[in-house]
Amino acid sequence: MTMLDDQTTAATWPTAYPEGYAVVDVETTGLARDDRIVSAAVYRLDSRGNVEDHWYTLVNPERDPGPVWIHGLTTDVLAGAPLFPEIAGALAERLDGRVLVAHNAIFDWSMIAREYARAERTAPTRQRLCTIALSKELGLPLPNHKLETLAAHFGVVQERAHHALDDARVLAESFRPSLHAAARSGVRLPLLECRPLTEWSDAPAAPRVGYQASYRQSSWRASRKRPACPYPNPGRYEPGGRLRQGMRVAFSGDTSVDRELLEDRAVEAGLHVATSVSRLTSLLVTNDQHSATSKTVKAASFGTPVIDEAAFTQLLRDVAPAAGQG
Repeated sequence: MTMLDDQTTAATWPTAYPEGYAVVDVETTGLARDDRIVSAAVYRLDSRGNVEDHWYTLVNPERDPGPVWIHGLTTDVLAGAPLFPEIAGALAERLDGRVLVAHNAIFDWSMIAREYARAERTAPTRQRLCTIALSKELGLPLPNHKLETLAAHFGVVQERAHHALDDARVLAESFRPSLHAAARSGVRLPLLECRPLTEWSDAPAAPRVGYQASYRQSSWRASRKRPACPYPNPGRYEPGGRLRQGMRVAFSGDTSVDRELLEDRAVEAGLHVATSVSRLTSLLVTNDQHSATSKTVKAASFGTPVIDEAAFTQLLRDVAPAAGQG
């Protein structure tokens, strides 16, 4: 941004914008409600998106570290790391009085809220801002909603993908121009309320921690018709095997990751997202296989394989190409 741009933005900066931001990234043992944080990073920004400082820590999850091939944090590396209650104060200090900013913010906030609830504390976060939602408000011409795509749009170079500190840096550097673009255009920031957990139970509970549909009283993300899947349906998923491009996947019930983001990941992997279950459905994904929803009932009647969200996200990392595609 040029000096002239800075002066123009300063003169027209919306007074309703927040006074400070905490750009956050957490790496976790998985995506389910009982998964744990293994590392966390925060970049504190001022009201105009300038970096004030940054902070990073490992966290001992007191369990298997999960997808080591993604975050690179092994049991040995995490063995000497502090437990979450030991870093809760330092993290709270960096969140206090600021808007939490993250890429798919509902996930990061949910993981943080759960950790604080386990520690019998409350995170001092009242609002969050998802950079995916902001990019949509700005109408950025992005082919998908990955962090690396947003970073490339603004010329930000990522050095260590899935390392919390570098992911937070990349997001902070991408958020600043987004924030300035919103200010120049008078775009209202898509701020959502963060509702902390006041108690915790390891038993199954209602999901969507801290969820609020939108400041617009509707989903923050407009529904849209997806393009047709270019691959033929190869049939049903075989338990223990791989997903294959063209498979028809349906979802039922609440998910830890925002439903449409999860569906986007499936589409980007070459799968067909189905809105209902039929004899042609390859797989049903649900976190409550025993619920009597219309989809689970139909899946049972058709013999459709059913897996949970955590298993599905693992399978998404290695989807086999469609027949004849390699």
